[in-house]
Amino acid sequence: MSANNDVPSKDAWVNLSAAAAGFDTARLQAAIDFSVASECTWPRSMYLSDGQYIGTAHIGDQAEHAEVLGPVVPRGGPNGLVLRHGKLVAEWGDTRHADMTFSVTKSYIGILAGIAVADGLIADLDAPVGQDVDTGWFKGAHNARITWRHLLQQTSEWQGTLWGKPDSADHNRVVGGTASGGEKKGARRELQAPGTHYEYNDVRVNLLAACLTYRFRRSLPDVLKERVMDPIGASDEWRWHAYRNASLELNGKSVPCVPGGGHWGGGMVISSRDHARMGLLISRAGSWGGRQIVAADWVEKMLTPSPALAQYGFLWWLNGAGGKRYPSATERSVFAQGAGASIVWIEPDLDLVVVTRWIAGEAVDGFISQVLAALR
Repeated sequence: MSANNDVPSKDAWVNLSAAAAGFDTARLQAAIDFSVASECTWPRSMYLSDGQYIGTAHIGDQAEHAEVLGPVVPRGGPNGLVLRHGKLVAEWGDTRHADMTFSVTKSYIGILAGIAVADGLIADLDAPVGQDVDTGWFKGAHNARITWRHLLQQTSEWQGTLWGKPDSADHNRVVGGTASGGEKKGARRELQAPGTHYEYNDVRVNLLAACLTYRFRRSLPDVLKERVMDPIGASDEWRWHAYRNASLELNGKSVPCVPGGGHWGGGMVISSRDHARMGLLISRAGSWGGRQIVAADWVEKMLTPSPALAQYGFLWWLNGAGGKRYPSATERSVFAQGAGASIVWIEPDLDLVVVTRWIAGEAVDGFISQVLAALR
């Protein structure tokens, strides 16, 4: 990650022309035009003509698992930014519009886990979570073996029901991992030993978020605002919605537990400009203008390949381990990524941070290719 301390002040970005940033201006504009022209097919209302919510419909949730539990926010249009050396090189669409961002939210949870470690709330990533979280979620021989590391790497294989959703709702879900073997998504499968099997499972990520809430004794949005978003100059427009049935009684009051995405509604609603600040923070190894917001060694841990899936770290996607996720990107590039698609792309060797929203998934690599080809 870069040691460059150039960062924007709140509401004030330093502009850098495409040419001064090393881009061919026309080719960069062509990449932007390609992104806009490749808008995803999701309805702006977020609901299909038959009334299904796109967040559950697009991944084939079974009917018994498809109930929406959190707010759904109509989406805006394609937009994004290109930053180089901490400066704004290009911008398109309404980058101030706060949109649902789905699983990009998970990468923010990864950051919050690092703050919990720094605060001494998690002493050992390889200790059973049940030693730190006394809620009954980790009873039984199987769940008792689950560690913080397993939850962060999506290898916990936790079994149970949280906020009305069983872990089996996302069994056999294929996102970056091994094939499901032909089994239907949502069909129960035999569980593996914790730490041995990667599965992209929103119930288990929501469990991690709830466990962090328990350790902080505060809502995660409050912690994120105070410890990360305000210090990096984010806007006051982002928000993080909980499910209507998701809360813990802590310190004598009800504290909402937010989810790791918008699968069942809720989740983080945020602008591309705020995403870009987060991406720049990670590209600077957790430092912002000389102040260490997230520990540098935690950023390194987040971006270290997991044993069960080399392209995954602690809720971040990695490009160079075990085959590239996006062939056109460099091997050291990393991504926070959500359905729709929302992408925060960091190219550390080029000191480049790019955000693009509502681009079709199949067009992402072509966009990356064109941006990199525009660099002279």
